[in-house]
Amino acid sequence: MEASLFPAGLRPRPARANPFQATMKHTRIRPFNTKATYPEQSLDNDLCQAVVARGSTVFLRGQIGQNLDTSESVCIGDAAGQAEQAMANIAMLLKEAGGELKDICKITIYLIDPRYREAVYRVVGRWLQGVHPVSTGLVVSALARPEWLVEIDATAVIPD
Repeated sequence: MEASLFPAGLRPRPARANPFQATMKHTRIRPFNTKATYPEQSLDNDLCQAVVARGSTVFLRGQIGQNLDTSESVCIGDAAGQAEQAMANIAMLLKEAGGELKDICKITIYLIDPRYREAVYRVVGRWLQGVHPVSTGLVVSALARPEWLVEIDATAVIPD
């Protein structure tokens, strides 16, 4: 930008190096590109299923009724079955990150129909019995694919 666009003394400073940038490292679990995962769509996004942030905070991608190894949707039309698969995925991803379900601090549950709430929450409650995370539940008009009825994401902190 031209310096004349700014009054004297109010010019933007040049970017300074962040002293933490060199030491900040996040571990990405099960990275993928949407080109391969969603071939019917013209997407090209680099994503992953989980990120272990510095300090052992793990952010999980929203999990649905999909087998993580095959990308096959499962339990079509069965919200409880999809919640079961989503929770199994969450447990597997946390294990791959070096944690476990009891490390979960926050979950968010997305439903496309409020009538699925009781069945889905029973499944989640069984998987997280004794964990006591904070939880948010939302009803949304749709998820990324029409066969998906529920999506669950989680954030965990793995103790040192």
